Amino acid sequence: MNIITKLERKFHGRGIPNLTIWIIACYIIGYVLQIVNPSIFQFLYLDPVYILKGQVWRLVTWVLVPPGSFSFFTIITLFFYYSIGVSMERTWGEFRYSLYIISGLIFTIIGAFFLFFIILLTTGERCSVGSIFSTYYVTMSIFLAFAATYPEMQVFLYGILPLKVKWMGFIYGAVILYDLVTYIRRGVWFMAIPMIASLLNFIIYFFSTRNLSRYNPKEVKRRREFRKAMQPSGRMKSQGGAITKHKCAVCGQTELDNPDLEFRFCSKCNGNYEYCQNHLFTHQHIK
Repeated sequence: MNIITKLERKFHGRGIPNLTIWIIACYIIGYVLQIVNPSIFQFLYLDPVYILKGQVWRLVTWVLVPPGSFSFFTIITLFFYYSIGVSMERTWGEFRYSLYIISGLIFTIIGAFFLFFIILLTTGERCSVGSIFSTYYVTMSIFLAFAATYPEMQVFLYGILPLKVKWMGFIYGAVILYDLVTYIRRGVWFMAIPMIASLLNFIIYFFSTRNLSRYNPKEVKRRREFRKAMQPSGRMKSQGGAITKHKCAVCGQTELDNPDLEFRFCSKCNGNYEYCQNHLFTHQHIK
């Protein structure tokens, strides 16, 4: 059992309900301030220089700073993130979803102070870094988590182009990697700190939900010997020859079809019906 599951069992039901709405509300307030009085952001940035001088409100108010200018595309993006945010909250539950978002914000704050002290130690100057930190990559991590949870789901990009979520996730990942490499090659490595810090929550989530023990040499050898033992003597392995422990009642996939799949029994179905992670929350309950 990983630490996230342990925390969820200990603090079950203590998450922030409708957290996605609060995130969207912060964006709306930020865009209104951007139109009415953009100079006010100088007092809202996540800037360790001023936080250490006593302006502790910046630890919270930086979430109001929008990552870009307001446009029609912004409205479409906010609606899109609202839909996937609500879906993730229903899938994970309030606690796990709240932990995911809050950890992304905390990692960003840590990243800001880390960058500040690195510059201070290397140059001796108390440099202001608040303007490069925003919730952009924290919000992007919501979509990356959605893509990792529902990779086969199909959405309509801009309401026109049908595309599976996993391919959009790969595109997002490629863009992030390209930006990261570009910043480093151009010598502006400090711009990579907000990206890495804001996405640490997704990195931790991704590896905590993967069965990495299957890459252990002993485990690889054990599986190879098992498959060899299940093969009929002198012939190729027949389909269905291996014994499976899990099978989805909807799509029929087993742990042999995709070792990364997680399986759970549904308590609302009458009988012992097991479902994979892609159909656990979308199947019709059997009564």
